[in-house]
Amino acid sequence: MKYLITGSEGFIGKNLTVALRQKSDCQVFGFDLNDDLEKLKKLAGKVDVIYHLAGINRPEKIEEYEKGNLGFTEELIGILESLNAKPIIIFSSSIQAALDNPYGISKRKAEEALKLWAERNKATVGIYRLPNVFGKWCRPNYNSAIATFCYNISRNLEIKVTNPERIMQLVYIDDVVSSMINEVNSLIEPGTFYLEVNPVYKKKLSEIVDLLYQFKRSRETSLLPDFKDSFIKKLYATYVSYIPENELAYYPEVKSDNRGYLVEIIKSNNSGQIFYSITNPGITRGNHFHNTKVEKFCVLEGEAMIRLRSILKDRVIEYKVAGENPCIVDIPPGYTHSIENIGEKNLIVLFWANEIFNQDLPDTYYLEVKSEKN
Repeated sequence: MKYLITGSEGFIGKNLTVALRQKSDCQVFGFDLNDDLEKLKKLAGKVDVIYHLAGINRPEKIEEYEKGNLGFTEELIGILESLNAKPIIIFSSSIQAALDNPYGISKRKAEEALKLWAERNKATVGIYRLPNVFGKWCRPNYNSAIATFCYNISRNLEIKVTNPERIMQLVYIDDVVSSMINEVNSLIEPGTFYLEVNPVYKKKLSEIVDLLYQFKRSRETSLLPDFKDSFIKKLYATYVSYIPENELAYYPEVKSDNRGYLVEIIKSNNSGQIFYSITNPGITRGNHFHNTKVEKFCVLEGEAMIRLRSILKDRVIEYKVAGENPCIVDIPPGYTHSIENIGEKNLIVLFWANEIFNQDLPDTYYLEVKSEKN
């Protein structure tokens, strides 16, 4: 399959180009604003599918809406008819095509022009009336509130929210791209078809802003958001894509004492926390139990003896583990436990706990693993 993308350097165009080029059975050609029209004439007759994404949505003059949206669409149609070419056309319109503002009218007229072309030529057109699209590579401070908020918040710049109660209809860029690629296979009959991207999220502007500030603070708190919510997962991915490249690295708090040090990496209200420790030779950590908290220990480097004992029994269970032979040890509730560095080098251990440590409710009780009978 051969594909042509108009507006290939735009937000949707870049993401669609990358996705299509990951397919082994296709060729992808791009046409953008600064390209000569002759390039379009050479490509239009050679492709099976045209993704018509090019358009104007933030011009300096109102009349540019019609020129950039309807006018360019008519030029594309004229080229196709001169070549007697009938590729499938997928057109990115807007939900504003249902409105009578200059942008919406220009998009609606472009839709109508494509419908007439399909009728005249017994060709196939798929039209997406897209709501606000968010995701990586969208231009900030232009026509996307989410892109602007992500860009500014990640750089400690001011944002302006004039109507925090406004409900935004949103679709995620990867969902748009997946739909555009997959729906081509369903367009086997001539005609014009209105297509949809799912899911569509309806979110208050204030809710979005609150989440973005939460994402920013997470680099200090190590607390991740609830990724069970697909919108939060996608918004977080979008936010991270706007962090300045020279600020992608950050440094968590290091808690040190005579035993070594400990660093908390990730915390989640739903999934607990991940942390690691470096323990000096001959040092033992632990000698405590939990009533509800469950942990997993994994030695990454060094040698350790992990000891456990049910607080109702005297028998001590021992696991000798080393970094070169990865092993994960579950620590059940009601078992006092310890981990001793029995090697000559520092011991590096990765830990997971099923809940975040709460200083007020630590669920941690001191008790030596070795009982008096041992």
